[in-house]
Amino acid sequence: MNYYELQLHVSPGFADIFVAELAEIGFDSFVEEDTYILAYIPEEGFHPEPIQEIIQRYESITGPLEYSIKFIEKENWNAEWEKNYTPIDVEGRVLVRASFHELDASSFEYQIVINPKMSFGTGHHETTWMMLAHQLEIDQEDKLVLDVGSGTGILAIMAGLRGASYVSAFDIEEWATENAIENVALNHLNDIVHVRQGTIEDEPAALYDVVLANINRNILLREIPIYKEFMKPGGVLVVSGFYEQDLPEIETVAQSVGLELAVTKTRNGWAAARFTYVV
Repeated sequence: MNYYELQLHVSPGFADIFVAELAEIGFDSFVEEDTYILAYIPEEGFHPEPIQEIIQRYESITGPLEYSIKFIEKENWNAEWEKNYTPIDVEGRVLVRASFHELDASSFEYQIVINPKMSFGTGHHETTWMMLAHQLEIDQEDKLVLDVGSGTGILAIMAGLRGASYVSAFDIEEWATENAIENVALNHLNDIVHVRQGTIEDEPAALYDVVLANINRNILLREIPIYKEFMKPGGVLVVSGFYEQDLPEIETVAQSVGLELAVTKTRNGWAAARFTYVV
């Protein structure tokens, strides 16, 4: 099968929006870099007009968007995909790779295999990297963990590798849910990590030791009080998906429901914060 590759330069914070929009018109594989996304669509599904419509619709918000389109013949597809999805090293302790990477991972404590397809969360983005770094510092041994908006399932998988006894993960998107289930299986965690399609509103009532949410500022501001209802006293909430300058607002909302800021990480303008449910 031949493919078309779209390279779209996007402003920080818009990558996941464009991934969702492009998925709606048939793009089925994505790679996210610091300043652009690569999106792939089978030749028979490619039409330039829907792409132009999406870009024109968002340019009033983002400003002019630079993009290019390249045709990739079947024999070059795997090489093109592998070239643009590089393994990730988190703090020298976690290796995040795709199933096609053949690497010596013996120096890493943890190895996460992620085939991202259309989902967000490979470790390339600052927010995912920082969430994983936070998880390295949190006790998850025999703990109950909730992953809100799980994307590829990378954070839920990390919780399982860190010894969690049960992980509940959900995402509103069907394709993300399917992708997370596949990735959980790749990491042999089917008995620990349970993935479903849904939202926090229909998450079955339960109390968790750790709640993870790598989403975006507006959703966090609205939903942090809900997350607290799923936390055990003394439990931990880790959130990301917002910029450093948004941290005061995030902290204010968290404090209003009895959550205390414990640790903050920043990376290239993005932030990830860890809160504790203080009794």
